[in-house]
Amino acid sequence: PMVKGRGSMALAGPHLVRAAVGEDVTQEELGGSRVHCRKSGVGDLEVESDEACLAAIREYLSYFPSHCEQPPPVRATDDPVDRADEALLDVLPESNRKPYDMYEVIRRIVDDGRYFDLKPQWAKTIITCLARFGGRPAGIVANQPRQLGGILDNDSADKAARFINLCNAYGLPLVYLMDVPGFMVGTKVEQAGIIRHGAKMLYATANATVPKITVVLRKAYGAGYYVMCGRAYEPDLIVAWPSAEISVMGAEGAVEIIFRKQVLQAEDPQAKRRELIENFRQIIDVYIAAGNAMIDDVIDPRETRPTICRALELAAGKRVERPFKRNGVVPV
Repeated sequence: PMVKGRGSMALAGPHLVRAAVGEDVTQEELGGSRVHCRKSGVGDLEVESDEACLAAIREYLSYFPSHCEQPPPVRATDDPVDRADEALLDVLPESNRKPYDMYEVIRRIVDDGRYFDLKPQWAKTIITCLARFGGRPAGIVANQPRQLGGILDNDSADKAARFINLCNAYGLPLVYLMDVPGFMVGTKVEQAGIIRHGAKMLYATANATVPKITVVLRKAYGAGYYVMCGRAYEPDLIVAWPSAEISVMGAEGAVEIIFRKQVLQAEDPQAKRRELIENFRQIIDVYIAAGNAMIDDVIDPRETRPTICRALELAAGKRVERPFKRNGVVPV
């Protein structure tokens, strides 16, 4: 945590910066909490006071064991593990083009609605937070549709990769809440190395040996489906809401690219486009995905918390042994 207006980090102070590169800058402008918690991603949390900083540290550490050989600490809770939440039926808007707040989903499925958010002001299209399910600590990786539709970019991939590695290092299970339209595209992100940055998240997910639970809420498009622990990356359980769509892209985008010629040649292009979109939606229906074993089950949204709690309890003793290697080649 960094205390607002007081904490700062930089490789050199203002005087050395002025002498070395001729730039006049204050300590706060150079490496204050606003810089590192909102722009660079170095800081995990911006707090108002020293007392708040210490309280945040205590809460953060409460989720972790004393060392990596210990199991994560389980806390008693009065929040029933079989609690179903009716409000989850109304979280998603009718149109899949409209956003919603993923934090609302998180609050309704975790113990007592409490979670510890890491880097909340940086790379806002993805959420990385610590929470408990039935007293068991876990790391949550969730897309945030309220920010650019939840699309993944360089910073969000870096943020998620670091968090996944952190949880795996201390044995905390991972819960992925997926509503992802894919990765950002275009010359700007390609020149900034989005393939390399996206590979960090993919690498972290593939190498995580802790229990992994994936819930697909709505969109599961393209490469975003894979990095959010899709079927190919061996989640211990992958379930979906009835609203889920698992596809290389959304119906509208697919029609524009795959069936563009048919639409243009039709007597009524708009009617043809609507027809093709509806046909494509039937192909990417969640029950077809379940029939093809892309997911384990289609669940009632109200049963999200009980499903996760049961899965984490069953997977608590998971142990993965892999052949010896010196180290993997991390795509940094």
